Amino acid sequence: MAKQILCLVIPSLQAGGMERVMAELAGYFSIKEELELHIILYDNKRELFYSIPGNLTVHIPDFEFKDNWRFLYSLLTAFFLRKTVRKLKPHSILSFGEYWNSFVLLSLIGLRYPVFISDRCSPAKNFGLLHSALRKILYPGASGIIAQTQIAGDLYSMLFKHRNIMVIGNPVRSISPFPDNRRENIVLMVGRFVNTKNQDRLINLFLDLNIPGWQLFLVGYDHLKQKNSGKLQAIIDDRNAGDRVILTGKVSDVDSYYQRSKIFAFTSTSEGFPNVIGEAMSAGLPVVAFDCVAGPSEMIRDGENGYLIPLNDYNEFREKLKTLMINEDLRRSMGSNAGSAIKDFSVNEIGEKYLKFILS
Repeated sequence: MAKQILCLVIPSLQAGGMERVMAELAGYFSIKEELELHIILYDNKRELFYSIPGNLTVHIPDFEFKDNWRFLYSLLTAFFLRKTVRKLKPHSILSFGEYWNSFVLLSLIGLRYPVFISDRCSPAKNFGLLHSALRKILYPGASGIIAQTQIAGDLYSMLFKHRNIMVIGNPVRSISPFPDNRRENIVLMVGRFVNTKNQDRLINLFLDLNIPGWQLFLVGYDHLKQKNSGKLQAIIDDRNAGDRVILTGKVSDVDSYYQRSKIFAFTSTSEGFPNVIGEAMSAGLPVVAFDCVAGPSEMIRDGENGYLIPLNDYNEFREKLKTLMINEDLRRSMGSNAGSAIKDFSVNEIGEKYLKFILS
């Protein structure tokens, strides 16, 4: 029996939530003997931060993208995408990226291969006039749209009038939790150093609590040319807090940070489906997070396995964080509940939902 050819399309596999989900799905798809698996990386940064299965064939352009000639090299990239897909003749194509899906659909216009797309951002994100127009024109031509949350699915139904929209959450990796006696008094946040993550506000409110014996670890790195790591370090230096607040930079072994910590704090105000919340819960951490338009409320049950804080209410955020820091029994109870609740988002469960939708 001939194998079904599945083509995954994403700008890169650099460190990030969207990229981690694609890598997790690729790992699950790779064990299916009936599939022949390919991935196309087409951004100017074709980094492979995440490990990929050995039976996945990687396709990247054979030219270096030059920003000085962006329009020309964008055209060359579109031709590369189209040529590669025509060569592979896939049964199905899965594309990730809110700005990139329009580029993929435009590059493959007129071809008969089904393209399934998924945005990986807050459904309330403002895309500007050009990208909003492109999405309204091109998204209805996709074979299907995958939304990360029900809120996003409802909005896409209204915006794009598409009849084939499926809500599928993100796969959450299973992380073995450490017993409490091996954990340290660490409040953890994982996320790129971008403005919407608000790590600066988290540093200040953590230091304002001034609870002895606790540290704040921020795992992440600069992104979107915002250069926030320098600003965060300046806050730490100004408050003489180098021993209490740690910027780790980019790390490959993030699991060890989840396992060592006792609380996960997430001050992001714009999310699609934050993988790091799921990973923290899998590792048995109670979570304090803002109740964004979509995402955290899909996983957190307020007061049971964490706290959902009204958006931008930093006073409430600080109080709930303090509650968890000083109450060991509550931390343990919420952490245990978190680990149980997140099992619905196992890679096997989510991977099967994807395959059923894109290969049916």
